[in-house]
Amino acid sequence: MMTLLRKLFRIHPVTVTILLAALGIGLYLTEVPFLELMELKTIDLRFVSRGQIAHESDVVLAVIDEKSIDREGKWRWPRAKIADLVHILSDAGADVIAFDVGFLEPDNKGVMQTIDVIQSRLPDLDADTRAYLEELKKASDDDRLLAEAIENADAAVVLGYFFQMEEEHAGDFDAPLQDRQQKRIRSSRYDLVRYRSGEALNTPIIDAKVANPNIPRIASAAPYAGYFNMFPDRDGVVRWIPAVIGYRDELYAPLSLMTVAARLEQPPALMVADYGIESIRFGRRTVPTDELGRILINYRGDVKTFRHISITDILHGAVDRRDLENKIVLVGATAIGVYDMRVTPFSSVFPGVEIHANIVDSVLNEDFLFQPTWAAVFDILVIALSAACLGVVLPRVGVFPGMATVTALFFGHILFCQYLFVRQGWILNLVYPLSTILAVYISLTAYKYLVESRQKSFIRNAFSTYLAPTVVKQLIESPDSLNLGGEEREITAFFSDVQGFTSISERLTATELVDLLNEFLTEMTDIILRNEGTVDKFEGDAIIAFFGAPNALPNQAATACITCVQMQKRLAGMRRKWAAENRPALMMRIGLCTGSAVVGNMGSRNRMDYTMMGDTVNTAARLEGVNKVYGIYTLVCENTFRKAADQVFGREVDAISVVGKTEPVRVYQVLGLKDEMDGSAGEMIAHYAKGLALYRRRAWDDALRSFEKVLSVDAQDGPSRTMIDRIAAYRVDPPPADWNGAYIMKSK
Repeated sequence: MMTLLRKLFRIHPVTVTILLAALGIGLYLTEVPFLELMELKTIDLRFVSRGQIAHESDVVLAVIDEKSIDREGKWRWPRAKIADLVHILSDAGADVIAFDVGFLEPDNKGVMQTIDVIQSRLPDLDADTRAYLEELKKASDDDRLLAEAIENADAAVVLGYFFQMEEEHAGDFDAPLQDRQQKRIRSSRYDLVRYRSGEALNTPIIDAKVANPNIPRIASAAPYAGYFNMFPDRDGVVRWIPAVIGYRDELYAPLSLMTVAARLEQPPALMVADYGIESIRFGRRTVPTDELGRILINYRGDVKTFRHISITDILHGAVDRRDLENKIVLVGATAIGVYDMRVTPFSSVFPGVEIHANIVDSVLNEDFLFQPTWAAVFDILVIALSAACLGVVLPRVGVFPGMATVTALFFGHILFCQYLFVRQGWILNLVYPLSTILAVYISLTAYKYLVESRQKSFIRNAFSTYLAPTVVKQLIESPDSLNLGGEEREITAFFSDVQGFTSISERLTATELVDLLNEFLTEMTDIILRNEGTVDKFEGDAIIAFFGAPNALPNQAATACITCVQMQKRLAGMRRKWAAENRPALMMRIGLCTGSAVVGNMGSRNRMDYTMMGDTVNTAARLEGVNKVYGIYTLVCENTFRKAADQVFGREVDAISVVGKTEPVRVYQVLGLKDEMDGSAGEMIAHYAKGLALYRRRAWDDALRSFEKVLSVDAQDGPSRTMIDRIAAYRVDPPPADWNGAYIMKSK
């Protein structure tokens, strides 16, 4: 178990991010039922957030409301009353009358049957009486009255009916009966169906089992008809309307689209592609659908977004003609007791007739909601890119910047999708991208807590004694800048040693020696750490350190040289203090070299040191020892001096061939900070440079005079004294003819 946990904890944030992004895309493509349901809920929230669309509409509702039921009686009313409604609406100039109610059974024939009995039992009635009874029977045929009202109406009338979708009802209807019923719904059939290919003929369609049409007399009177079936989603909310239902090898249109057809006087055309239903068209007007032929309802607002007019007011002349003229009048029930209430994003008691009104208005205004053809690609890109963004940002920032990034991505995507929903009618996925964002955030946060806390603890323990607290903090916050296994990078190696420490230690007791050495090392180490250097180790009185790892320094060579100047100044002050305390003075020699080296944790499995290795390190160590040849205390390689020359001043001391190297190395003495250089220092540097050039040309006399001029400025100048002694030796024993001007060191 522990082995498994250790392997788990070694997973990189990039791996976690890739896995979660792949999981999010996989779930998106497989359409997880629960997440799909949540996505539907987000569509509801988008409607509510958008609110009502301010618009003027030609659609009005003639409603069977509580007021109408109270005055006209319990629904269902005699069809003569509906016939009166058709007459009034037509005379008022209504353009289309659509019924969200069905006339599926004959009206009450009691009066007609009574007249038939009278006529049969009284055969000797006179002609006038018989004519009267025929007129009475005719006036009592409400189905005929409604059919005639529809036939004679100036308005186009659209009838509604419904399909039974369940298999169990199919057995109740034999084939001849279904043939008769199918004839009664012909006026809602798609006569124009265009298949893009032969494969399109096999595209899946929502199929009905049985048609429940209007009675023959009424069905034959109306030029248009459409089904009013609605199929709620799994949560009971009506978000879609089936624009196509197949029945006995023919395709049929809903009440809402046939109402549009009546208004436009143009039949709908159905476009079918290989993958499913492509769209529905009224001339150049295209209604987008999904592959099953469903239209996403673009609800204009809550209940009564469209004007409701009580049918009783229409029947009793209480409605202004202008409220009906040139209007599309949808007739349906809104009374709670009639049970035609639906659940929508806006309300749980939304009249079904008003859903049809929303569709009619949406199609006429060409204002649709739909998923663009590129929506799936966009959704997948959002999942991948948001995960990638978090995978890059979260491991590199703290808690609050991470939360800000996640918040910006999370709510930014919501606002972007809502903007496109409102402005363009585009439906883009919210749940899968947002779930991925949260999953990546939670996972990477847990990763940082469970895994990086161990890494931070290691870094803190490993480097707190070698690095400045600010550097340790930097490494803890950005552990990626540290390669714990070792890496090659440019550093400036630092070696220091106390001059004559052995003889000093012989004059002190063990306690005095430890106190003196601790005080010295503490002061010197503090300066190194303050300048963000790394203390490698202590070897007795020697300090080994480096600059540029594990933390990057903008100009590590200059920083290292400045550190040396500060250390020598601080040591000079400590010598004055020690002299007052009658304690021995310490002189420190320093060697610096800038170049490539391998840095990292090296050692055994149980004991490691963060250290450095390479030729640069060896050169710095040699230069520390070379100081004593020239009687100086800070010696650096040419690379270091050139990179630091804009901040410190010094001079080239010599070119030497150190032990273990064949190529000569030019070495420089760091004298101080650039802004502290005075005229005498400049004069001394100039005389020494001239003398060194003459020395390399074997112009011994001229070189000697230049070095003596240096001594006239600084009588204690060690390099000049060394060069004067060397000139004297070369006069006795000249260097070989191929001499390159470098001095060969005899020891390390």
